[in-house]
Amino acid sequence: MDISELYEVFKHSTGVTTDTRNIQHGQIYFALKGEHFNGNTFAHKAIENGAAYCVIDEAEYKLSDKYILTSDVLSTLQELSYLHRKKINPMAVVGVTGSNGKTTTKELLYAVLSTTFKTHATKGNLNNHIGIPLTLLAMDPDTEIAIIEMGANHKKEIESYCKYAEPTHGIITNCGKAHLEGFGGIEDIRKAKGELYDYIKNNFGNVFVNGDDDILLDMLKERGIENYTSYGSNTGNTYMGKMISDQPFVNIQFENTEIHSQMFGSYNYSNMMCAIAVGKYFGVTNNNLKTAIENYAPANARSQVIEKNGFRMILDAYNANPTSMEHALESFSKLNAQQKIVILGDMFELGENSLVEHQSIADLCLQLNFDTVVLVGKDFSKTKTPGQVLKFINSDEAQTWFRQQDLSGANILLKGSRSMQMEKVIA
Repeated sequence: MDISELYEVFKHSTGVTTDTRNIQHGQIYFALKGEHFNGNTFAHKAIENGAAYCVIDEAEYKLSDKYILTSDVLSTLQELSYLHRKKINPMAVVGVTGSNGKTTTKELLYAVLSTTFKTHATKGNLNNHIGIPLTLLAMDPDTEIAIIEMGANHKKEIESYCKYAEPTHGIITNCGKAHLEGFGGIEDIRKAKGELYDYIKNNFGNVFVNGDDDILLDMLKERGIENYTSYGSNTGNTYMGKMISDQPFVNIQFENTEIHSQMFGSYNYSNMMCAIAVGKYFGVTNNNLKTAIENYAPANARSQVIEKNGFRMILDAYNANPTSMEHALESFSKLNAQQKIVILGDMFELGENSLVEHQSIADLCLQLNFDTVVLVGKDFSKTKTPGQVLKFINSDEAQTWFRQQDLSGANILLKGSRSMQMEKVIA
């Protein structure tokens, strides 16, 4: 069966899945392989659970005509998503990448653009070589704008995503210290993220850029990109907005409109300005911009503000790297509040730089004079700190300490990499 025939099968299905545990009746199951699993072995289970067809790449598992044999399941999934993207052909496909803020920016873009257009966006964190094809294949036929989040921890990944997502517009939120283990260094991060700029330039698309970020502007100059849409606080930007407050949430004045968000941290200013710029570019009214951004409430442990039991917590435990840690700590230090407590979990994928980067964050905590500093994880435990800094090996130990504290009136920043499960501290 060639890809066009498979697409006809797909059109009459109820969608695709790669997980036999949540199959919906009539879906196509793609039997992906991983380092520790082989989806082919679950194909019969998929049929039993209601799948219409299974796409497999090992002949021994083909038990009937409901099993579609291909040479490689992953590449077939990607080819199918590319064909669907071409068939739908939205008026815009916006690719979003960056070291920090890409998911929040994606969600803000969706909030803004969906006020005016039939908009489709990456769900959750499906931003890799499997998640992006699944996102594309979930597009409805009447989709006008698609927002595709692109995560990467190695060079050439974003380049590969662009081949089947074919973005018409591109956003790099920033280039910071993330996934150093995979990339090797800051210059390699810039090159990897810049693969989105390369694709947009070569295909005559449009770039949205934070005009206050010299690194991003340099990346445009290096590529000879002269036509772009910029946003930020400087008067030379295409769209300019002023941050009028970040206590405790970020408020922006744009043109004659004040936008009062539910987002903590001055670092979210650029994410909000990006959404404003993209919205204005596509013709969203100021009233719709204001309503969309003001109604957006961070969730899923991304700068999520929780007030309970007499204390306020900024829960930012979905992910962490040295750059996002610095931004969060500096914003938290400026918060006009008493009794500030920071509880930080290890940052992952930093390779040989890990201990140095963890020490740097520990030193910053001391410089900012927080009332209590709690460090959680193996690498944070190896840092050199004075005795008043508390250290725990894991979030379970930190939870035991947390439950014993009187936190009335406290303001708490809880941040760490996803694998640290820092949200367990307050469970």
